[in-house]
Amino acid sequence: MLVMALVFTSWGRADWPEFRGPGGQGHSATSGLPLTWSEQENIVWKTTIPGRGWSSPVEKNGKIWMTAAIESPATEEQKAKKLAEAPDPNGLEVVGSVSLRAVCVDFATGRLLHDVELFLVEGPDPVHSQNSFASPTPVLDGDCVYVHFGTYGSACVDATTGQVVWSTDDWNCDHQNGPGSSPIVWRDLFIVHLDGIDVQYVIALNKHTGALVWKTDRSGKLHEREPFRKAYSTPLVIEHRGQPQMISPGADWVYAYNPATGEELWRASYGKLGFSNVPRPVVGHGMIYLSTCFVSPSMVAVKYDGKGDVSDSHIVWRNDRQAPRLPSPVLIDESLFMVSDQGVATCLDAQTGEEIWAKRLGGNFNASPLYADGRIYLCNREGATFVLAPERKFVLLAENRLEGGFYASPAVVEKSLILRTDQFLYRVEKTQTPGAGE
Repeated sequence: MLVMALVFTSWGRADWPEFRGPGGQGHSATSGLPLTWSEQENIVWKTTIPGRGWSSPVEKNGKIWMTAAIESPATEEQKAKKLAEAPDPNGLEVVGSVSLRAVCVDFATGRLLHDVELFLVEGPDPVHSQNSFASPTPVLDGDCVYVHFGTYGSACVDATTGQVVWSTDDWNCDHQNGPGSSPIVWRDLFIVHLDGIDVQYVIALNKHTGALVWKTDRSGKLHEREPFRKAYSTPLVIEHRGQPQMISPGADWVYAYNPATGEELWRASYGKLGFSNVPRPVVGHGMIYLSTCFVSPSMVAVKYDGKGDVSDSHIVWRNDRQAPRLPSPVLIDESLFMVSDQGVATCLDAQTGEEIWAKRLGGNFNASPLYADGRIYLCNREGATFVLAPERKFVLLAENRLEGGFYASPAVVEKSLILRTDQFLYRVEKTQTPGAGE
């Protein structure tokens, strides 16, 4: 469909290689997925994942990868010192040390294949209670899995052997709330955002060696207060008139860069305060759609054919109602679907931004929606997954519950949903007699 045709990427079979899947849009062409499930129904396996991590699962060649953080407790003295140094201590958690790991699970059996320690950090900065030290989602490319832990480091791991190919902790910033931006791989480049309260820039490393290829500082004027300068979004490479451009949301501005060189192509101001950006943009109809995030989020549509500062010319529409701070939207034909952090699902007209419908689902949402098998899957922090019809009227098809809560976004592998809660990884697939789970 149009949305997928615009995304400049490539992938093998039905892999799920990065955050939000092939093309990064939260779409899957798979059919035959289950509509209903529970702890007793349509579960092929359930595996405990060590530590804490909100990174979403990715899969290739029968191996599911994610990251995890094994934390050791801090002393009361360490807690007091770290919180006293924080610009805003509200909601922050302090740990004594953290082991940052890449974890691999076998798709067929759920067996743990690899648990690779990549970085051991003593006295890390505090992390927000709604975040983790292992929130960025890995990328699978070729025979490697690429992982990113923000300021604590990035690494390339051989996906067959689990051996570390390269690692670096040279690129730093003060996240204030812990890492969040997921990396991408484009051609021979490993690209990440580092938008802290202190410095804000984007880097591209050689994916084979980890050596720096380019570094670009954010050019837009930012808020005078440092806490309003941070961002956690993930870039998206698209194609325009035969040329690639990387859409890159940061605090107060969305940028487009040439991914080969880091050259800024255009930028647009959100028009009001917007920081701590988490949702990944989606693209279609000659526009990108993104949320401005905190404090009062808006969903904004921006044309991507500009040059220079296009703040006054290329913002097509803005909708200030129930925009998400954490979950990314999903674009399906002429409709843009989103869910707010507080559980209000909304359908907007993609061309105009007009609200078509809005309905409270309940619960709180971090995970981004999935569009697969002609349905929209929405997972909340209370362990519920709501299944909606992608229509311009609200149609709830099913509501399913599992143990724990969803912070990671779902993946699709063959005819299975791969769901990560805060405790477990599930393979959800039709396992009953014909007609069950429909």
